[in-house]
Amino acid sequence: MFADDEPSLQELMKLELPRLGHTVTVCPDGLTAIAALEKNTYDCILVDLDMPGKDGISVIAHCKEISPDTEAVVLTGKSSMDTAIAALRHGAFDYLTKPCKLIEIQALLKRVVEKRQLTQKYLALRHQVQRLEGSPQLVGKSLAMQKVRVLIEKVAPTNSTVLILGETGTGKELVARALHDQSVRAENPFVAINCGALPETLIESELFGHRKGAFTGADDHRVGLFEVADGGTIFLDEIGELPKAMQAKLLRVLESGELRRVGENKSTMVDVRVICATHRDLPTMVAEEEFREDLMYRINTFEINLPALRERVEDVPDLARHLLARHRRGAHAQLADDAIEALRGHVWPGNVRELANVVEHATILCDSGPIRREHLPRHFDSRQLLGAAKHHRGPISLREMEIEAIHEALERNEGSKPKAAEQLGVSLKTLYNKLNQANELEKSA
Repeated sequence: MFADDEPSLQELMKLELPRLGHTVTVCPDGLTAIAALEKNTYDCILVDLDMPGKDGISVIAHCKEISPDTEAVVLTGKSSMDTAIAALRHGAFDYLTKPCKLIEIQALLKRVVEKRQLTQKYLALRHQVQRLEGSPQLVGKSLAMQKVRVLIEKVAPTNSTVLILGETGTGKELVARALHDQSVRAENPFVAINCGALPETLIESELFGHRKGAFTGADDHRVGLFEVADGGTIFLDEIGELPKAMQAKLLRVLESGELRRVGENKSTMVDVRVICATHRDLPTMVAEEEFREDLMYRINTFEINLPALRERVEDVPDLARHLLARHRRGAHAQLADDAIEALRGHVWPGNVRELANVVEHATILCDSGPIRREHLPRHFDSRQLLGAAKHHRGPISLREMEIEAIHEALERNEGSKPKAAEQLGVSLKTLYNKLNQANELEKSA
């Protein structure tokens, strides 16, 4: 935004700033500038100190109150140091003395852009550190994992949207990180968000940001995760849990690259690669009108199916050793033969996430020695016996295996559904759905 009461400067900025690649709102006085700030958020404001209605210091103070991230530059015809210091104390980024050259304004705006880019990278880095210490690796030599790696290598260098399919706990975020790390965006932010973990009322603000006062509780201006990921990659995990109203808004961003913060009229352009993941059956959801068909096709430019751990049992020992090494911070990780045999014979309804919990449990019990079968959770023995009983009575369905695993988890956790869901590596909503299916199965039997 440019605010100055000189008509000649107003006309000059209307012509020259767009030519230099900037979108500009020109205001003739302080009151008009404040009204514009109430409607939209700007990356930078250039304001004259002496204007009718409200002076430049008042405009800057109001701007910093409602949008602290906006940078302010003061234009003044008074070259006194006192004036410059007063502007800086009120949060101005810098000042220019009039008459100033267009090249000086362009150089200063370039510094503003560079500062905002550094801020965005810092926010993205902080977001990643809060989510995860270190970046886990895709481990496994099975044919199924080799196919996944080939697909990653082919699609990573492109800007195509990717849909990762797989059961909960199979490591879909690791695939998304691998896609980002092998892309041309690797030096830019990678931002991950679980769409099923946020309250419906906060999803829009989390993704697209909001301005101060946009809704009850919006006490500060907030930058959305799409803006934090600008230039990089955003990973939308459990996209199938996204509410129907938000699906339409997400589709608009994917198609146009424009987003609108909550409470604003002005659109903001972002350059973000989108990777999505889900354990849900999207075509079925489309048929049941729970998911938009146009959004499904938009996010599914390229599809990667991640196998369940029971489908690549040969990878279990290597995965367990990798997880054990992480717990012991690089120390030599040992698994006794009886422990490996027990791990390979397990059904793994919770996939790699369940394996990680088992390894952590065993690491605590075994101190510094090798992990043996007795260090594994107690339910391993009961499940092996259960598996033997199943073998004698004949084959069972996958649904029956899931139901038995859920009942065992509930028994271990004294009926606590949240603890059972966490141990199985599924969401609480999924656990309830499985229990309802089990009840329906029993009624129909």
